[in-house]
Amino acid sequence: MSEDDSSSTGGPGASPEHHERRRSWLDRLSSAISGDPSSRDDLVELLRDAQGDGLIEADTLRMMEGAIAVSDLTVGDVMVPRSQMVSLPVDARFIDLMKEVVESGHSRFPVHGEDKDEILGILLAKDLLRGVVADNGPGTVRELLRPAVLIPESKKLNVLLREFRQSRNHMAIVIDEYGGVAGVITIEDVLEEIVGEIDDEHDDAEDPEALIAAQADGQYVVDALTPIDDFNERFGADFDDDEYDTIGGLVTAAIGHLPEAGEELTLGRFSFRVASADARRLHALHLSIHGD
Repeated sequence: MSEDDSSSTGGPGASPEHHERRRSWLDRLSSAISGDPSSRDDLVELLRDAQGDGLIEADTLRMMEGAIAVSDLTVGDVMVPRSQMVSLPVDARFIDLMKEVVESGHSRFPVHGEDKDEILGILLAKDLLRGVVADNGPGTVRELLRPAVLIPESKKLNVLLREFRQSRNHMAIVIDEYGGVAGVITIEDVLEEIVGEIDDEHDDAEDPEALIAAQADGQYVVDALTPIDDFNERFGADFDDDEYDTIGGLVTAAIGHLPEAGEELTLGRFSFRVASADARRLHALHLSIHGD
């Protein structure tokens, strides 16, 4: 190793200043282990100082902060809300179920009865495929269902992660205080709070410009999954994103039910008209802005 290499890694050739920073950080880390700092904020500040001194990478710092923050979050903070759930009707034909599975790109699906609050179980895409191709396979999707895990919105994320690991379940149905379905959460949702967004081959790159398309008549077509933050930034709006993450969730809540194509809503200077929706969620909105 050259003198330059050893200097960059904190080896024998490192500068006295680097050694001093390293000793200082190690002293503070030893204090943290023995009970000082006395608060979580102090610990996070210590970790940030370590990253600033080049002792840990920025990605490592983000994961550490995420792991610390998870214990303060509940299932309700990160779940996929009911309005955005992809759930399947138990009485659907196998071919229709296959089309929905392929279109969504998910691997697990809540299956409901006539009432969407009646969750009958979880269908794995691989089980559906095996059932379709098997000779003398199952007559209905009911025979392929696995038990659904039901949890309250108030459950802590760190507790849920431990339960996921112990039970080897990857999905849970979130129930509200009235016993209805509030949403769904997967082990991936929990891990993303620690390591950041996890993209797979089915995920499209999130491009705010692609989610909001300007039209020749001065209106816009807005994807219902557009984050409220992105909508606010694009149009100078101030919609609250504390309760809902997407513009579709906000509009659905304001209307009071899952809207159908053609339904309209005005919020301040923004007029929305439902462009497309199905029995599960809102897909796209036409937007006109008053005063523009």
